[in-house]
Amino acid sequence: MTTMGIIFANIYDSSLGDLTNKRTMASLPYGGRYRQVDFSLSNMTNSGIRHIGIITKNNYQSLMNHIGSGQEWNLELMEGGLEYLTPFSTGNNAQYRGKLEALHTAMSFLEFSKEEYVVLVDSGVLCAMDFRPVVQAHARSGADVTVVVKKDVCNGEKQLDLAVLEDENGRIVDVVCDHCPDENYIAGMGIFVMRRDYLMQQVADAVAHCKYRLEREFLVPKFHSKKLTMNAFHFDGVALYNESTKEFFDNSMALLKPEVRKGLFGNPDLTIYTKVRDEVPSYYGEDAEINDCIVADGCKLEGEAERCILFRGVQLGKDAEVKDSIIMQDTIIGEGAELKYVILDKDVTVPAGAKFKGTKNHPYVVKRGTKL
Repeated sequence: MTTMGIIFANIYDSSLGDLTNKRTMASLPYGGRYRQVDFSLSNMTNSGIRHIGIITKNNYQSLMNHIGSGQEWNLELMEGGLEYLTPFSTGNNAQYRGKLEALHTAMSFLEFSKEEYVVLVDSGVLCAMDFRPVVQAHARSGADVTVVVKKDVCNGEKQLDLAVLEDENGRIVDVVCDHCPDENYIAGMGIFVMRRDYLMQQVADAVAHCKYRLEREFLVPKFHSKKLTMNAFHFDGVALYNESTKEFFDNSMALLKPEVRKGLFGNPDLTIYTKVRDEVPSYYGEDAEINDCIVADGCKLEGEAERCILFRGVQLGKDAEVKDSIIMQDTIIGEGAELKYVILDKDVTVPAGAKFKGTKNHPYVVKRGTKL
């Protein structure tokens, strides 16, 4: 069995406000040194998938700068191992409205590929996963589509793109989308497996009938009209849904829990790779107090930080106090500043003595490059 991969880079951009104002969801920084796309790319390469397309429509410069030729993931851009499927490269200047249209713009990429199966992955759910058992389970099932699902996510409050309901024998009996299903349902993870020829046929037919959303206009109606069979693959590891600003904040802070870090980064066979940026070790001043934080390299810390995620190159001035916050790359926090429940994007400058506070449910977000 041969498998190729497709990553959707832009699907949830609008749901994260200023954090994705000038970047794709896939290039959103996470965990001090990673980007969200690192998880999808690493999962594919760790699973032996060597032919990968990244579909994106706008604001993709930072994504391309981060991934480059794909060397960190042992992919070779020039040899066709990795392809950026941008509107320019696909000859399509229209803005796609959903995954079906996105796949239609990448139809030539699918047509000229030779792999038997395709793994489709969103950029909004972070996990460390081997896709080989998923593809094998899909082939054994004989189903048209396999969706990877996660228990204990549905709670009647979180809206999901897709959720399924199984009977006592593990067969899917209901599929819903854009809904807040109760705890009886199982959440989809935005990961699907199909045969390549089947996917191309269905995409062409759907777009010809003015359909553009994969879940709402293809999977759900086809399943309920018994024109499609669906198999569910249960994932038991850590899965973080970063599909809103609050979820991004909560899931970033979740890295302070050892069990979450172990679930994402603790398996040596499922290493999450990222772009290498050589930095000097972080400097801790004589009066610095850093408690329960994740600190990347290259930081200069002379103030106080507690329960924070500090990215590469952060500068924390003397007598500054930062709590319960996410401080992204190369941000400068002046002396005596006080911050709590904030998300400072890259290259932000906070003047001396400034005070900014959000709340746990509504963190204060500062856009990239802002000088407060």
